Amino acid sequence: MSLVVEHLQLAYHDKVIVQDLNLTLPSQKIIGLIGPNGCGKSTVLKSLARLLKPKNGKVRHKSSDIWQISAKEYAKILAFLPQQHLVPEGISVRELVAYGRSPYLNLWGKLSEKDEQLVEQAMQQTQVVELADKLVSDLSGGQQQRVFLAMTLAQNADIILLDEPTTYLDLNHQAELMSMMRHLQQKGKTVITVLHDLNQACRYCDYLVVLKQGKLIAEGSPDEVMNAELLKGVFDLDVEIHPDPVSRTPMFILK
Repeated sequence: MSLVVEHLQLAYHDKVIVQDLNLTLPSQKIIGLIGPNGCGKSTVLKSLARLLKPKNGKVRHKSSDIWQISAKEYAKILAFLPQQHLVPEGISVRELVAYGRSPYLNLWGKLSEKDEQLVEQAMQQTQVVELADKLVSDLSGGQQQRVFLAMTLAQNADIILLDEPTTYLDLNHQAELMSMMRHLQQKGKTVITVLHDLNQACRYCDYLVVLKQGKLIAEGSPDEVMNAELLKGVFDLDVEIHPDPVSRTPMFILK
């Protein structure tokens, strides 16, 4: 298992967002966190990324409490692409992507040949090679999203967290991103992502975690989890469910 969540309680100041969450997230799968706005999806992701310390409970990786692992070692285990980015001034695309190699650098901070190869590979995967010498601050929102994704991939961690990764991307790049997630999974990575498009989640994810008001409602494969009753109870949607003509996964059509 990639990560195990035990009796997790998460809060901002005194406002509890997630209450007594228990999850065992499978490894080498694409895992989708879904649920209505404000249900705690991004909050859970921040906790897995060690950006939000639990009020109660633990997150474990290979039996170790993630807060007992050094920041540098955890960065080799897990990479996180947040929803919003602080775009640095005066830095090129190649320089930003190279930041993904920071956990592996020695005292002098010089990239090795392997580091350079992984930076180049990440830029190729996200189709930003032609932007390598441009300033990140000069790029469009969609281009910046792909550059930050490249930085995340350059980290070469076993677990990759993506918080609404399709934000700012046009439909073509959204499809490429989802295919990229499958490629990463096939290479042995675990991808955990927050998604809003339910049909997209069912088509590309192996495992779904459904949250509502900070509580776990259901988990399992799309076929196991998705039904008309759940969609009505969690999302207040009246739908017809049909097999996707391509993937044969559940596909929803509003009545």
